[in-house]
Amino acid sequence: MSTRAPRPPSGFPEGKSLLDDTNRRLLGALEEDPRASAAELARRVGMSAPAVRERIARLEQAGVIRGYRLDVDPAAIGLPVAAWVRIRPGPGQLPKIAELAARTPEVSECHRISGEDCFLLKVHVPAIEALEAVLDEFLLYGQTISSFIVSTPVAPRNPAGRAPGRG
Repeated sequence: MSTRAPRPPSGFPEGKSLLDDTNRRLLGALEEDPRASAAELARRVGMSAPAVRERIARLEQAGVIRGYRLDVDPAAIGLPVAAWVRIRPGPGQLPKIAELAARTPEVSECHRISGEDCFLLKVHVPAIEALEAVLDEFLLYGQTISSFIVSTPVAPRNPAGRAPGRG
């Protein structure tokens, strides 16, 4: 009969953080190469491949790793123009904007935000002129303010490698 205390659902002993240094290194390695094998990840973090697979499974189960995604370059598929669009809904139009964003293929992101505007959308179109048609759809429900993305000096990244409080 074992005298060890049962592990909590995270799989870590009581008091140990799911995001310990090893898991942070593991998430960093996965961010660099999400297709790396367990053996390669194990070499990078100094563990065995079975231990790495177990940690990845725990991170997935805990919801830290939400999934694996394909990253497509919009310009490579004919959508070189990207813009952020802020939307301030008219009275009673809030749910209609979210519904429209969900069914508009040019919208790749839709965020509910605080402040005077309620939504922030990322839109991809083949040319600047094409943004007009997208905006016209949203103008039925509120005011829009657009900003074209000129460059991306810091690529989108996951916060996993940064410790809490380090910004």
